[in-house]
Amino acid sequence: MSKAGESTFVYVTFIRTTPEQLWSALTGPEFMKEYWFGMHVETEWRAGAQWQLLFPDGRIADTGEIVELDPPKRLVLKWRNEFRPELTAEGYARCTIELEPVSDAVKLTITHTMDRAESKFIQAVSGGWPRILSNLKSLLETGQVVLKT
Repeated sequence: MSKAGESTFVYVTFIRTTPEQLWSALTGPEFMKEYWFGMHVETEWRAGAQWQLLFPDGRIADTGEIVELDPPKRLVLKWRNEFRPELTAEGYARCTIELEPVSDAVKLTITHTMDRAESKFIQAVSGGWPRILSNLKSLLETGQVVLKT
């Protein structure tokens, strides 16, 4: 639940895979390009490291810092949009990615939060995450993405 003056988006899905395979899909740049519309993250994948999400043409979409890294269970990112000035101006959000084994699947929870009421950034990610994660789930379970663009 959001605190006053905070915007939060939470997405939960269950994917028929293992935590290790899902972690690899979330952090591997080549696999990421398949479900994230050609985009991928570049980083050293260690706590304290800077990261950037790149468009297929190499432009920077988002940047931040890896706050916490506990493979294959939890990843916490400091996250800022870099290509829409009105979103960049809002500053950094926090994105927590949690993986929890459930039977023969993995419960994936994405929580994106910003210390700002009615954040335009959180509104934007609330439209993006469902598309990205639908592709991720489908790709892991069937070998094909649902959405191309």
